[in-house]
Amino acid sequence: MSHQDKFARLAALKPARAEGARPAELRAPQETDALARALGAAVASNRYGEHLALRTWFSSPEFSEPAPAALEILSRTRDETASRRMRAALADPAQWLFLDTETTGLAGGTGTYAFLVGIGWWDAGGLQVEQLVLRDFTEEYSLLQELATRIAKRPVLVTFNGKSFDWPLLQSRFTMTRAIAAPRLAAHLDLLHPARALWKLRLGSVRLAELERHVLDAPRLGWRRDHDVPSALIPQFYFDYLRGGPVAPLAGVARHNQMDLRGLAALFGKINAMLADSAGEAPEAHSVDLFGLSRYLERRGEPARANAVCTRAMESGLPAAFHPLAQRDLALRARRSADYDTAAALWEKLLADPRDGLLACEQLAIHHERRSRNIERAADFARLGMRKAQLLRGQGGSPWSSAEATARAARLEEKFSARLARLEQRIAGGRRKGSASLPPAKKGKEAKRVR
Repeated sequence: MSHQDKFARLAALKPARAEGARPAELRAPQETDALARALGAAVASNRYGEHLALRTWFSSPEFSEPAPAALEILSRTRDETASRRMRAALADPAQWLFLDTETTGLAGGTGTYAFLVGIGWWDAGGLQVEQLVLRDFTEEYSLLQELATRIAKRPVLVTFNGKSFDWPLLQSRFTMTRAIAAPRLAAHLDLLHPARALWKLRLGSVRLAELERHVLDAPRLGWRRDHDVPSALIPQFYFDYLRGGPVAPLAGVARHNQMDLRGLAALFGKINAMLADSAGEAPEAHSVDLFGLSRYLERRGEPARANAVCTRAMESGLPAAFHPLAQRDLALRARRSADYDTAAALWEKLLADPRDGLLACEQLAIHHERRSRNIERAADFARLGMRKAQLLRGQGGSPWSSAEATARAARLEEKFSARLARLEQRIAGGRRKGSASLPPAKKGKEAKRVR
């Protein structure tokens, strides 16, 4: 590095002076600027130097108006004050900035650079995408200054795994400049978590490319990832370029980043529509996706909607493999809402299930002991549960891993044995008095004591 370059880097370490954020000035690249010409990018310059900037507007995906019901669920946190603040920020889509980075490593760390930062926002009914690119690492200050300016204007980030990777990486890069403060976000919406809840059961993989293919139907929208660049190869393509290698692969990286941003925006539209559908009544909704939605709604504090959507999933052809899970969820929600008879009917359907049969025996024994007050019936289910646990222990039991199955089965057998012994004592006492049943459970405060 020349003395002039060294002094320039030292000067950049000075604290930034307070001044209004201004967009970078653009100029056409020189003939010798091979990367800029390959990308069709302009050269952007600001107080910290230069970087490349490329803007592209896409008519699809079209703008999706955020539904209040969807924003309420997506923004809900344990901190109610933070939840209200986040919901207020999300309510204005003009403040949203979709963000995706391409980096020199997939594991993060202080030695990892974001050499391409793609951002997008709603504009004229479509998606405006801007990509900021480093021709070499000395341009990082210039890129980060421009990114800070963009986020200051639109402080609501929407990412896919951005809370775990993209934004922490960028924060560390801002910190390492010691000159450019990381911009403060009004809200950060990471779509990976709702996407995983909604579609992992059906697809297994929730990579953005898989969601585009199987959920968003990108080909119908006119999107094609033909000859797409594998994410794992992107760091090597950039290092090859820095060593004087070809620039053509980086044009593919830029297209890959554009598709990720478009997919991110379209994914929000899909999640928004599903969360706004109060009972999962959309005719095109897949039954397994509806089941995933019901579980997500339950976790986000919407049990009534979760129940309606789960019921809808079963009515619309939920595959048999998922029926026990759905019935278990319905039974647990019915129990929590004090609809004990419905819960008992659902538990009886699960008695033969290899995974939840033991839980069904336990719940039915509790129901008949404490609520229907039929002690002999409760003993029957306790006895059945004990036999199931014994069988499971003898087989080295399969619903759980072999390492924990025997110990867990032994604990369950002991638990059922103790319950059965207590119930049989009550039955014997009842027979001496002429009855094996107890009076019906009382309502209100009296009922709370027996639960």
